[in-house]
Amino acid sequence: MSTFYAWVVPAYTSGSPVDHTWVTTYDSRRNPYPDVAAVINAGEANWYCWGSFHPHGGTPGNADGYIGSKSGVRKIADCLVQPNADCNASAAARGTIFNYGIDGVCHQLANQVLYATAAAASPPLTVKAARGYSVSTFLYGTYGLQHAAWQSKLQTCAGVKPMTVIPSGAEERMDKMPDDFEDHAREVLADKPELLSRLLSLRTEVQAFATQKMPGFYPPDAAFLNARNQHLLDQAAALLGPEDFRNVFGIEPGERIDLVDPTIQRPPEE
Repeated sequence: MSTFYAWVVPAYTSGSPVDHTWVTTYDSRRNPYPDVAAVINAGEANWYCWGSFHPHGGTPGNADGYIGSKSGVRKIADCLVQPNADCNASAAARGTIFNYGIDGVCHQLANQVLYATAAAASPPLTVKAARGYSVSTFLYGTYGLQHAAWQSKLQTCAGVKPMTVIPSGAEERMDKMPDDFEDHAREVLADKPELLSRLLSLRTEVQAFATQKMPGFYPPDAAFLNARNQHLLDQAAALLGPEDFRNVFGIEPGERIDLVDPTIQRPPEE
């Protein structure tokens, strides 16, 4: 067993309301390795999660950037997502977030690594403490939009039987795919079941739309993806109203929130 640590820094600009997330097998507060070579020499792992190497974390209000840790199986994590590798240079380092900004962003890839912390009596650790997480999981889910590929990865790497994406409102089952956004929305809107149902239905439509290829050009650039995501988020704001939107998403209606980092040079589509 290894201990997995989740970290955050502001996403691609110091004033961003979104956090970039990544995962390590070491506590960077005690061992701030200066580069990946030092990490490898120490026998440790750093999963970049569609970012660059960070020796340590830190955001406004969270000086060291630590957002959680949990024990897990290193062999499973290594199989799900290759550690100590740049996602642009290695397809294995992308998990099933093959196309950044299309299949998911750093939050979903970090969660894929952290699936290795799943245990019979407790769910896996996720990066739900990261800023912008509710927006990210509204659009891309907990583990990204490549559902079939992710199921296949889980079977191969962890021996997990296929899980079902169950329609909202259906009876709970043990094989339901973990869904941080739905859990959060159900808690916030517990006294508004009709509004909750409409929000989750909208989310299903949003994710179905997000998986469609846009005619004329592909893959779309970050500016297009951020504009599309903002439009989809604005639909949720129109549905919920200011107070409920603020409580669900943690931001103000109409506030611009760019999840897709324009500085990341994506490789050709898988």
